[in-house]
Amino acid sequence: MSIPPRLLITALCLAVIPTFAAAMGPQIGQSAPDFTGTGSNGETVHLADLKGKMVVLEWTNDECPYVGKWYRSGAMQQLQRDASALGGVWLTVVSSAPGEHGYVDAAKANEDTVSRNAAPTHVLLDPTGEIGHLYGAVTTPHMFVIKPDGTLAYMGGADSIASTRTEDMQKAEPYAREAIQAVAAGKPVPHPVTRPYGCSVKYSS
Repeated sequence: MSIPPRLLITALCLAVIPTFAAAMGPQIGQSAPDFTGTGSNGETVHLADLKGKMVVLEWTNDECPYVGKWYRSGAMQQLQRDASALGGVWLTVVSSAPGEHGYVDAAKANEDTVSRNAAPTHVLLDPTGEIGHLYGAVTTPHMFVIKPDGTLAYMGGADSIASTRTEDMQKAEPYAREAIQAVAAGKPVPHPVTRPYGCSVKYSS
């Protein structure tokens, strides 16, 4: 029996992490790891320069069906715009290595942003995986929210249901949205660490 292409892609890229080891990266309440990255328009983005603003990090892979759910529904684009309206800086990060699933150059990254009607502040190209490894990013999507004081407030899944079905989003707890709204309001994040789900970040082997 043949396997439908969509199911095969999902099976190949799925990386639902059963237990997210907090030791594998930054720690909630501590300073978020500093980095300097290059944006898809050639700009240099230094995290330390963004102190005083809420920063959202979103790991993405346009070929991943879990990312596709968020963009097909328009939910990620809306979250980007809402975060910006609250004074946040949204950094979409692509850590797929050259030759790996989801790798993009600057031109393709910009093309994806336009075709998805996305609204990140910057798209950071991370083909060496330096930023991804610094944060312990393991899936696409994988979300991090940094407070204006530079400390990490949230890391984990975009929501609570590990699914590629857009209809499940209505039933899921919106972890990333909750975190963004809490940080913007100066309140504690309800669920500061949650399980990330999606396709595995395609780092160089």
